[in-house]
Amino acid sequence: MTSKQNVLVTGATGQQGGAVARALLSKGHQVKALTRSPNGKAARELASAGAEIVTGDLSDSASIVKAVSGIDTMFLMGTMTEAGMEEETRQGILAADAAKAAGVGHLIYSSVADANKKTGIPHFESKYLVEQHIERLGMPYSISAPVAFMENFVAPWSIGALSQGTHAFAVPPKRVLQLVALADIGAFVAALVERRERVFGKRFDFAGDELSGEEQARTLSEAIGRTINYQEIPIAMARQQSEDAALMFEWFDRVGYDVDIAVLRKDFQEVRWHSFADWARGFDWSVLGRSAA
Repeated sequence: MTSKQNVLVTGATGQQGGAVARALLSKGHQVKALTRSPNGKAARELASAGAEIVTGDLSDSASIVKAVSGIDTMFLMGTMTEAGMEEETRQGILAADAAKAAGVGHLIYSSVADANKKTGIPHFESKYLVEQHIERLGMPYSISAPVAFMENFVAPWSIGALSQGTHAFAVPPKRVLQLVALADIGAFVAALVERRERVFGKRFDFAGDELSGEEQARTLSEAIGRTINYQEIPIAMARQQSEDAALMFEWFDRVGYDVDIAVLRKDFQEVRWHSFADWARGFDWSVLGRSAA
């Protein structure tokens, strides 16, 4: 029987951190949810589910030190969205140092698959800098490294085109891309929490499915109930929006993620892995109507 643990989840009111917090709560663990918005909707929902809401910010070392007090495990994730990649790295190192100083028994850092393979993608390499720092700390740690999220296809930058019947992405239509559902990220991190000593010092790339852009469009068509066409976005257009993203798309086409999904499913049978079709069938596609309105 797995012992119940006290887990601090950073980024708990975001997509990934929220999935981790919900997965842990569903398995009976005690969750401290670190957020800068304790009165927001996401925080209130987590509190209703049984989480202890803790106000804090990864840029504020004092709030991190306070939050990690009495914690068995810490799930650490950062984001470049607001402050940029350099600040994400700085905050990750700061939080890892606080976990080490507080004697946290297991630090789980959320990186990205293949960040340790010299991809040349800036937002992969910024996370890998934090990984390297954590390795040098000499504390028990695990690296959770998911591939691209299935939920990216319904993110604000994608939903508009999808509502018009187009699945637009900046890789060739037959190029295979590995994907993972947010629910599976939460379940996988919960598995790392519960396996504890068995996963110390290990890095895990993980994915739930792999399929081409054309196959993704066919799957979406079946789930939504109307034709969705795949459209390849020219890489030059993607580069106008973001050099970092363009480098990632070029890497997807040239190299791509390489998780052995069959072995992963065998090794982590406690995770109810979602195929892309599973995820698409379970999504509430009424959001497309609201997006088009």
